[in-house]
Amino acid sequence: MPAASPGRPHWARRLVVGVLLVAALIVGGTAFRVWQEARVDDRRPVDVVVVLGAAQYDGSPSPIFASRLRHAQALYEQGVAASIVTVGGRRAGDGFTEADAGRRYLVGRGVPGRAVTSVGEGSDTLGSLRAVAKVAGATGWHSALLVSDPWHSLRARTMARDAGLPSWTSPTRSGPVVQTRETQARYIVRETGALLFYRLTHASVETEGSGLG
Repeated sequence: MPAASPGRPHWARRLVVGVLLVAALIVGGTAFRVWQEARVDDRRPVDVVVVLGAAQYDGSPSPIFASRLRHAQALYEQGVAASIVTVGGRRAGDGFTEADAGRRYLVGRGVPGRAVTSVGEGSDTLGSLRAVAKVAGATGWHSALLVSDPWHSLRARTMARDAGLPSWTSPTRSGPVVQTRETQARYIVRETGALLFYRLTHASVETEGSGLG
């Protein structure tokens, strides 16, 4: 029986080390892009401001969702867009969709009802943005500014553009997600994994309760 080549273990180790290095570079590079995009407010005149949904309780937005809605209202009042779209479906047992809760909140704060469209579809970011892209095609909207939390920006923009809706991001700078360094680090790790998963599968990771599905 021929003896095993003495070079094989050496090359096997080099291969494993090489694969691990490449994986580390991909993960690290993605995390850096998530962090980098989170720092950018790319507001510009667009056809519509799209507010990504988060949890709502009997028609009242959660603190995360409310901070996004207030930011979208500020953009509308600054003349960035003439329309706001609220998105998000409903979970089992809910009486309202996230989109409807968002619309009610904005109208209650003085935004004209005619300026707010609710798209109550999708249980995650991908489903909601695909639904918005369909409505945009039918309505004649050709550009969007996405409002979410900073760490969500890169994945949301990637999904929207993949769905055929040219988009930019204007993240919130307030709310529970951006209050502590520990929270920020946790969301960067989560978003890095979710974005890598999306790029590999073109599917969304369900992260119920986070508002970052």
